Amino acid sequence: MIRQAAFLALMAASSAAIELTPENFYKETDGKTVFIKFFAPWCGHCKAIKPDWDKLIADFEGSSDKMVADVDCTAEGEPLCSEFGIQGFPTLKWGDPSDLQDYNGGRSYEDLKQFADENLKPQCTIKNVDLCDDEKKALIEKYQGMSVEELSAEAEKEEGKMKAAEKNFEEEVEKLQAKYEQLSKEKDDAIAGIKGAGLGLLKSVLRSKEAPAPKDEL
Repeated sequence: MIRQAAFLALMAASSAAIELTPENFYKETDGKTVFIKFFAPWCGHCKAIKPDWDKLIADFEGSSDKMVADVDCTAEGEPLCSEFGIQGFPTLKWGDPSDLQDYNGGRSYEDLKQFADENLKPQCTIKNVDLCDDEKKALIEKYQGMSVEELSAEAEKEEGKMKAAEKNFEEEVEKLQAKYEQLSKEKDDAIAGIKGAGLGLLKSVLRSKEAPAPKDEL
């Protein structure tokens, strides 16, 4: 009976799951602070987190300003995964739908629930300007005074800076990898040279001299 009740509860949570796609994303998330799991059905870690995540979805179902949801990166949600730069599964992001941040906390139900309770609340957006500090209010006012063309150009410029930072990171990592391989080869060559120069024989002779002399038989 207990197993049946648990199964029904799990099925209820699963049926409540909201799966976001490009077609419904902005309609469903409008005016809400969100917590989203980007996943692939074949992913083992995604399967492991699913029961707790579905339970979390059910906890916030029907909220007017909070949402916990899914995006399937192998199906209709794939364009969203590309838009948000998803590179591994599952990836959890949260915050304003137009400015999602990475979640790097624990993945137990207790950890997820605590984070959601503490952070899924109204934030500074163009619809909640009263929650913004003076600096962000000034930015919103500045952007609202710009044309669509100017805003697009500004967004492209800032995204270009992000891509440049990512490219620089990748190039520096490649340099470090090349340096590591060089140092590793130099180490291996040095060790091989030392061994080839007679280290084994040296240690063999050393052991023979250190060994106690055999006792004369009576």
